[in-house]
Amino acid sequence: MITINKEIELNQLEEKVARKILVNGESLMMVEVYFKKGGIGQVHSHEEHEQVSYVVGGSFEISCDDEKKVLKSGDSFYADKNVEHGVKALEDGVILDIFTPIREDFVE
Repeated sequence: MITINKEIELNQLEEKVARKILVNGESLMMVEVYFKKGGIGQVHSHEEHEQVSYVVGGSFEISCDDEKKVLKSGDSFYADKNVEHGVKALEDGVILDIFTPIREDFVE
């Protein structure tokens, strides 16, 4: 499957957070999440999903498994199943999230 980013619908989740589902297969999914400064991805965990996140642009305060750090373009983090994690945008930015298995709740 090949996808063209500019042809994918941007879904506004909150005032300062939007996402695009870039591509997915049966067990893997890639999602871009767009944040305006101050946008928050609430602290949460996934019972069934592993997540790898890559900061495409901007800077974010990341909390992951009782650790907090500021990540910038080129940095990344991994959240295993049941590990609490969340983000706060310190400036406008984009995070690329990769999930396995896919987030069925995103595609419904």
